[in-house]
Amino acid sequence: MNRRSYRAEVLEELAERGLRPLSKTDPALVREQLNDLYRLELRSLRQELRRREREEGKKLRGQYSLRVTELRNRYRLLSEPIETWMDQQ
Repeated sequence: MNRRSYRAEVLEELAERGLRPLSKTDPALVREQLNDLYRLELRSLRQELRRREREEGKKLRGQYSLRVTELRNRYRLLSEPIETWMDQQ
């Protein structure tokens, strides 16, 4: 079995999202799970925007784009190659 060691800062970021991979956990699977969480939050954000637009009767796209950027920054691991998640051995 191929064992990997995740970098400490990667494990911290993953733990903030409720993900706690073991050394034997395939990084591709972890990335897929992280991406699923990101997409779920993005959908929730979009639904909230639509609800607020209906209630307030005005477009809120500017706020939405700022919040999407904030969300993307919270999931910065998705922009990094999986290989960089691992300790170099």
